[in-house]
Amino acid sequence: MLRAHGLACDRGDRRLFSAVDFSLAPGEWLQVEGANGAGKTSLLRMLAGLAPSADGHIEWDGQPVSDVRDEFHARLLYLGHAPAIKEDLSALENLQTAAAVAGRPLDEATALAALRRIGLKGREDLPARVLSQGQKRRVALARLLCSQARLWILDEPFVALDVAAVSLLCSILDEHLSRGGLLIFTSHQAVQLGGIGNTLRLGPDPDASRPRPTIAEVPA
Repeated sequence: MLRAHGLACDRGDRRLFSAVDFSLAPGEWLQVEGANGAGKTSLLRMLAGLAPSADGHIEWDGQPVSDVRDEFHARLLYLGHAPAIKEDLSALENLQTAAAVAGRPLDEATALAALRRIGLKGREDLPARVLSQGQKRRVALARLLCSQARLWILDEPFVALDVAAVSLLCSILDEHLSRGGLLIFTSHQAVQLGGIGNTLRLGPDPDASRPRPTIAEVPA
């Protein structure tokens, strides 16, 4: 279980959002929405432990994340908006390097199977610099197929993907949810997923005095 209590984000002397509260249980997903500059990426980085919150706190399985930081990070997979791959390494080398950095060595057979399923068959050994933006995004997303993390936090995972790749990614996310995984992501497009879903929209109060979020359940 992941819980957020009263999270807030400041940028300079401006408060982007405040009073963000939600809980996420196994098999549930949360889509974070909002206009550009509303603080979507900032919220995801807070939840992943990569940036501090101006207010509030986060709990993992009933305990403050600050008290169980190592355990929390061991069960977390965060993919940022940028593919974060090394241009001089091949798709295969990038996938294995990312796994090694995370402390989870990945054998070549498993890595190749992930790259082929994600649509990179025949491109596994090409340097990333010759791949298209969509293909680079697929290299990053192949990490999902090799992950045992319970919580996935994904910033714009559908960007630069064609229709077929979007459908494939939705299937991968559904599989994660069906195994009891938790998912938080941002996206500018409507996405059809299984499990129990909610949307959290970051935006200003009607009186424009203090930004507050709104949350709504998404029908299964």
